[in-house]
Amino acid sequence: MTARLARLADPAGALDAARDLSGAFAGRAAAHDAEGRFPAADVDDLRAGGLLGLMVPPRLGGAGAGFADYAAVAIELAAGAGATALLFNMHASVTGALAATPDDLARAIGAPESWFAARDRILADAAGGAFYAVAMSERGAGSRLSQVTTSYTRTGAGYRITGAKAFVSGAGHADAYLVAARSADSGPDGAPVVSQFLVPAGPGITVEETWDSLGMRATGSHDVHLDVEVPADALLGGLEGLALLLAQVMPQWLVASYAAVYIGVARAAVDAAVTHLRDRDLAHLPAARARIGRADAAVAAADLAVREAARRVDADPGAVETNRWVWRAKLLAGDTAAQVAASMLEAAGTGASRRGHPLERIFRDARCGALQPATSDVCADWLGVSALGGDPHAPGTARW
Repeated sequence: MTARLARLADPAGALDAARDLSGAFAGRAAAHDAEGRFPAADVDDLRAGGLLGLMVPPRLGGAGAGFADYAAVAIELAAGAGATALLFNMHASVTGALAATPDDLARAIGAPESWFAARDRILADAAGGAFYAVAMSERGAGSRLSQVTTSYTRTGAGYRITGAKAFVSGAGHADAYLVAARSADSGPDGAPVVSQFLVPAGPGITVEETWDSLGMRATGSHDVHLDVEVPADALLGGLEGLALLLAQVMPQWLVASYAAVYIGVARAAVDAAVTHLRDRDLAHLPAARARIGRADAAVAAADLAVREAARRVDADPGAVETNRWVWRAKLLAGDTAAQVAASMLEAAGTGASRRGHPLERIFRDARCGALQPATSDVCADWLGVSALGGDPHAPGTARW
């Protein structure tokens, strides 16, 4: 890639760019994983290729992609390097959520006119190469927004945010962080008021290098400590208390966006096993062939589920059946990636378990899919409650 920042004219060009980059990402993935090092060169390539503007409307310099376009791009990137695709996912979850909310809907829920200029600035900056991270999870609370302890108070010019976040992918490398924080004041019914802010990197944000994980080691998902004041337009949507509502009504960026990444990781596991078996003249073994066949079918089925969920998100976001597909996609992708990677490692044999072998790294990355929010158990419970005619978001479920 050249250093020049590209402007993607459409999502089809973005998919071509992702395919072009996937091989380069795969070539660097082993070193990034071994050193637990943020893939700066990969993110530079995403920036130079215009992919950080994938979800940004064309009027602001982006490709104007929808959720299905995002999913297709993320699958390709993850087939090269799962950790880099996860970083891309976090960035796209910020820009995608902002870009996909229609102006009339934002006004209907009370967004002030000043918010639209702030939103357009955030999106235009992404198209110009700004990289965003998500600071939502906390130790002891995970990704349950209602349980966060990071707090905010109103000031004369905006808000002061204090607290600590965990698992912040891209910590120390982002231009701004999407921060979930809880108001010091409860709502009228005593319920927590949880809001989201886009907090610029700089004074008041401290990174504690805590990330040394089983898989996805190159995401640099360190802890972040905040004691920072932000202007009023840092409040996303211009309204307090939107975080929990949006998580329940339109969960695609908090749930199904991860699914596309793990489809790509699962595909990489099959490809790595095929290469290993061919290189060692083991492709004649019936047991190995059978494992490859089952894995191929499992990945194809999960891929279809993820793409169907993405199609429905674009066509009818927030609909009951759309949200069922969103939760199905995350469950199937997380579980399939872990199961397929384990089977591929067995098909390849002990030699593939050595450090430095692509399957060993992919196996560890794949195992993280079921653990990332929403976890497979949470997804399965949501779907079970829904199938039984209950309300998956009823008080006491503590999903968010």
